[in-house]
Amino acid sequence: MADPTPTEVQQYIADGLPCTELQVQGDGRHFFATIVSAEFEGLSRVRRHQRVYQALGERMREQIHALSMKTLTPAEHAAAPSSHHHHG
Repeated sequence: MADPTPTEVQQYIADGLPCTELQVQGDGRHFFATIVSAEFEGLSRVRRHQRVYQALGERMREQIHALSMKTLTPAEHAAAPSSHHHHG
């Protein structure tokens, strides 16, 4: 089975989890996903990750260990300092 592309991983997550924002980067072996979803409200970090694994399902079972995640609620994401804007 071919390694999934970041686009495919992003699609898998989006299919199983309603996200307000979703970014996936990777090289086919290791992936880093930034996932913002209202589904994460009230969940611990571990629970959030389980929720994402659930969304990925069987398709990514082999690759899941190579996926790093940053899971945020919309509120957390809004409160987080953006790396795109530098003040000063």
